[in-house]
Amino acid sequence: MHAKNVWLFMTTVLFLLTPSDGFAADRSSTPLKAGIIGCDAHALPWTKIINDPKAPGELADMVVVAAYPGGSQDIPSSLEILKNGVPGVEKQGVKIVGSIDELLSQVDVVMILSIDGRKHLEEVRPVFESGKRVFIDKPIAGSLEDAIAIFKLSKKHNVPCFSSSSLRYAKRTIGIRKDPKLGELVGCDQYAPCSLEPHHPDFFWYGIHGVEPLFTIMGPGCQSVTRIHTKGNDVAVGVWKDGKIGTFRGIRNGQRGYGSTVFGTKGIVPGGGFDGYEPLIVEIIKFFKTGKPPVSEAETLEIFAFMEAADESKRNGGKPVTLESVMKTARQKLADKTKSP
Repeated sequence: MHAKNVWLFMTTVLFLLTPSDGFAADRSSTPLKAGIIGCDAHALPWTKIINDPKAPGELADMVVVAAYPGGSQDIPSSLEILKNGVPGVEKQGVKIVGSIDELLSQVDVVMILSIDGRKHLEEVRPVFESGKRVFIDKPIAGSLEDAIAIFKLSKKHNVPCFSSSSLRYAKRTIGIRKDPKLGELVGCDQYAPCSLEPHHPDFFWYGIHGVEPLFTIMGPGCQSVTRIHTKGNDVAVGVWKDGKIGTFRGIRNGQRGYGSTVFGTKGIVPGGGFDGYEPLIVEIIKFFKTGKPPVSEAETLEIFAFMEAADESKRNGGKPVTLESVMKTARQKLADKTKSP
């Protein structure tokens, strides 16, 4: 082969083998192109994890390529996070776009990370219409009614979605029932910070980080909730259909943290905690590749019905409220809205 041709050949090979856009050679050759809607919450830390050139395993199978900033003018923390979130995400090689439609034209899958659950129903509509799989960060919606509507749209367009708190995937949460020291599960007391935000039902905003691990450990089947509320604390007591009791303590005063005490037939063991964002992101990528949600619609709606029932109990002076009753009310509201001209 002529020397010049050899040089051209080797140059071409090196070009093809050299990672482009700053990604490592061990990254998937055809990573999923992900888009983010909402840069006012987890967008920056998640993008750093996903777009890390040394991202291992499943994390190497996706790259964030575009983001729509979003933001909510009536939530101060949204605007504050946007200040660093947008330029920070852009520095990770992500294109900042001016609309959701523009974003959808450039990506394979979507993560809705807006901090404001009230916006999620409208943000997800065009995503479902595009046929692209979508993860919706907590809270899935700003009301139980909207959460039901999102899953209805998912079915209508035959596009899978799921939502989850990262706290679900802590090792001492997801695997606690296999602990040989526990035996059979008897109950769980879960605790987590529970700051409030006036535009969201009380637990939807941050308390969900404690309610979701509670359900991960207890499993579905909660029938009623009784809530005790003070300025600095909340305690919601859930009664499951088999007589088990699970509680969520929401902390606003004093030392804050994440964890649980899990009661079993053989022992009482600590559970819960927070193991970072990576475990959830790995599950999101698996979902994008398979189309199989790791958290079911039924469980997600039960979690949100629990939180809505807790609010209703607060409004009624701490009386027990059934999850069935709040689900019925939310479905009726949605049906009435659908019938309205």
